[in-house]
Amino acid sequence: MTATPTAPDPTMEAIGHAVTEGRAGDTASARRKLLDLWSAIGVTGDPLHRCTLAHYLADLHEDPAQALAWDIRALDAADALTDQRVQRRHAGLHIAGFYPSLHLNLADNYRRLGSFEAATEHIDAAAKYAPDLPQDSYGDLLRTAIREVAEAITRRDTTRRPSAPGTPPESTTVQT
Repeated sequence: MTATPTAPDPTMEAIGHAVTEGRAGDTASARRKLLDLWSAIGVTGDPLHRCTLAHYLADLHEDPAQALAWDIRALDAADALTDQRVQRRHAGLHIAGFYPSLHLNLADNYRRLGSFEAATEHIDAAAKYAPDLPQDSYGDLLRTAIREVAEAITRRDTTRRPSAPGTPPESTTVQT
């Protein structure tokens, strides 16, 4: 969903710059910047900042256990958010629209770790919240990913999805 910010927010801008850097390929620098911001925000800081930062920081980790830890933090922060707080950042946004992506990421991490029962719980939650997704390319992307992860859970497939956010699989190294 594209929305116009209603008020300047230097922390959200810093998160956005780090995310852009990570998507451009400098994941180490992006992780460092986001971790520095996390230290400044603190575990009891603004839930929107914590949710956004943790959600994007999870994408910068190839290891599903590390990504899972950040995705859990993102969901915990989302549970502390209100529509009022979200709308101070972007008018028209609702916290319910965050949950499909947050639960999808948790389901995918649990699946990659072979914890299929937990993965099923979260993919079911993602599907439950999917009607809150916008009817646009972003919503379509998430609905497709929810189907892909659900199918992978059914197959008991623990491999990384080629369409998963983060570092492209061809640029990663597998450690044995």
